[in-house]
Amino acid sequence: MTRTWTRGTRDEALSAIARTPRLVVALDFDGTASTFVVDPMAARALPEIVEQLERLSALDDTAVAYVSGRSMDDLRVITEHSDASVVALAGSHGAQYWYPGVGPADPEGRDEVREQLWEAARPIIDRYEGAELEPKTFGMGVHTRAATPEVEAGVFAEIDALVSERFPGLRRRLGHHVLEFSSRSEGKDAAMAALRAHFDATGILFAGDDVTDEDAMRVLTDADLGVRVGPGETAAALRVQNPQEIALLLEALADEREARRE
Repeated sequence: MTRTWTRGTRDEALSAIARTPRLVVALDFDGTASTFVVDPMAARALPEIVEQLERLSALDDTAVAYVSGRSMDDLRVITEHSDASVVALAGSHGAQYWYPGVGPADPEGRDEVREQLWEAARPIIDRYEGAELEPKTFGMGVHTRAATPEVEAGVFAEIDALVSERFPGLRRRLGHHVLEFSSRSEGKDAAMAALRAHFDATGILFAGDDVTDEDAMRVLTDADLGVRVGPGETAAALRVQNPQEIALLLEALADEREARRE
């Protein structure tokens, strides 16, 4: 059962994950580390979240990561990620990876039909005010953050019909004001497994706000902790209201993990 986390109140699940020997802290980006903005490429992590991730990454046996549906190139832009970064990245819903000290660890192959998909979808999207095409490594996203609900319903219906007719093998994902299609089947559940294996984690704290994040929530074990940001059905143990509260939760986690090591 999901319960609301309250700052200043001791939560045994948070304390337990703070005590795990080898911890991975993994955050979805849009709506979790960043508030939603109209231009998807203008999204940036809240400074207070960046601060807490830096604190956590400086601790022994503690790794931090962003897990996103964004393609790796775009994810590196919005996270302001450099080759010297200590933050791991899982992009394209777990089909692409970048690890500190290693660099890219994903196949460089590109989807054979993605250009055909973009070419067919662009004239449809261009007819809808506020809708935007996001080209992706293995497919595309249709963003409607600046559109009305009526526009969103219309463009999503037309794109669904297009893909059903011409590209039926693509995986469909629906999120907050975004409809995505990908030739890769990996979800954020795959990202949890990859991060766990790479860092030999004994526990993962994963936080996310959207339907696609539930793929990750559902594969977390009793040794892990899921945190849902905002409303909606979830398999997470804890819920916070917004990215600002994620920053506060990470601060509490860092405080407890630092104290454990003293």
